[in-house]
Amino acid sequence: QPAPWAAVLQDEEVLREAAAVAVDAALLEGVLMRTEGFPNTSDVVNYAPFTLLPSVVPSALFEQAYAVQQDFNLLVDAISQNKEFVEQTLASTVKVDDFTAQLFRIHMQVLEEGLAQSVFLGINRSDYMFDCGMDGIPALKQIEINTIAASFGGLTSRTVAVHGRVLKVLGKFEEASRLLPNNPSKGLALGIAKAWELYGSPSAVVMFLVEEVQRNIFDQRCIENELWNRNIRVIRKRFRDVFEKGSLDDTRRLYIDGREVAVVYYREGYVPTNYDQQNWEARLLLERSRAVKCPDIATQLAGTKKVQQELSRPGILEMLLPGRAEAVARIRATFAGLYSLDMGEEGDKVVAAAIADPDRFVLKPQREGGGNNLYGEELRQALEKIRDSPERTAYILMDKIKPQPAINYLLRAHSPLQASECISELGIFGVYVRRGKEMVMNRAAGHLLRTKAIEHADGGVAAGVAVLDTPYLV
Repeated sequence: QPAPWAAVLQDEEVLREAAAVAVDAALLEGVLMRTEGFPNTSDVVNYAPFTLLPSVVPSALFEQAYAVQQDFNLLVDAISQNKEFVEQTLASTVKVDDFTAQLFRIHMQVLEEGLAQSVFLGINRSDYMFDCGMDGIPALKQIEINTIAASFGGLTSRTVAVHGRVLKVLGKFEEASRLLPNNPSKGLALGIAKAWELYGSPSAVVMFLVEEVQRNIFDQRCIENELWNRNIRVIRKRFRDVFEKGSLDDTRRLYIDGREVAVVYYREGYVPTNYDQQNWEARLLLERSRAVKCPDIATQLAGTKKVQQELSRPGILEMLLPGRAEAVARIRATFAGLYSLDMGEEGDKVVAAAIADPDRFVLKPQREGGGNNLYGEELRQALEKIRDSPERTAYILMDKIKPQPAINYLLRAHSPLQASECISELGIFGVYVRRGKEMVMNRAAGHLLRTKAIEHADGGVAAGVAVLDTPYLV
């Protein structure tokens, strides 16, 4: 269904004026990033890329995505506690993927030693696309679930106001009033605050573990502000700071610079380039500690592509969520076709099918962050090369989702204003806190809509491809 402002898209002068208003509104609202030239200082900033107009989203699918989030929270938490399932599922992957293997080694070491951590905090984001099937009726299909460093909860909180302003400038007051308020940074901070409180040491701090290159600092500052507003002290440290200054006392409480750390919130540590030998040692120190890790290493492993593919096998969800038939049905309804490339007859058949018809599929490695997936001809060439080697088990194969494109304008610093055919991806933030066996908090915490021009098959906002957007429900 076309947007109620479709007619406006014909008038170039009106669009130019709207774009100028939009950029100033983004700066005013704090939809900001540091620049590539000065990634570690806020002397120079610019607006984070965003769409000129909100994108139309079917309200039934939007509601479905929210309704299943608590189920996904329970599922991720259940996986993280199921040592046998994680071990069996990743057995083939750890043989060929060094990064997953290294995380897995820390996981096993921490379990062997016995967990010091008793409070668990999960912040995840489940991402979906709207698949237009043969019948043309869009369906909600999960792309992936991000269990570590799920970003843009802060900036997306500030994007609604920008799109509201643009719609008003275009004379669409009624439509502007229908944009839903959305504040994930508040919901995520509530989870962190709850974990901090249950940790039970009022003088302890929350540590944001941050990247070496911190262009997206304002997104994190939104969450940080919510914590300061609750009089919770926040510190920002990198892995190298932990390596140099971190220590555990005899009850495995974590100290850095003489301060006790109650919660470690990872915004780093999800790709191999985040680690060298020192950083792996720092990660082990953090995982051995009593501090609440968001996520703990088991939860990071629960977010791997291989686990996602295993979940789509018959009976697996039932095993992980016993007695929760409705939750299982809601989760399964969002699954796209996922296929194993494990060695053996089944995997061979899958590989052959993908080589024969590469446009039906996406080939995904075990990686967080955009920019790693293979499509079409690249997919075929890659599979030809590894079809008979165990290396293929480092990937999963997924049905390619075919959304209905819509026209929008992507606003990026120093880029000309031009119409693009775009597709959108909806993420729902989930937050949960568990103490021992008791779920203390389990909720959806807001949403993120990201939109990209269809010439980019892959990529997140951070990869410089998808931009921030706001859903307009129809």
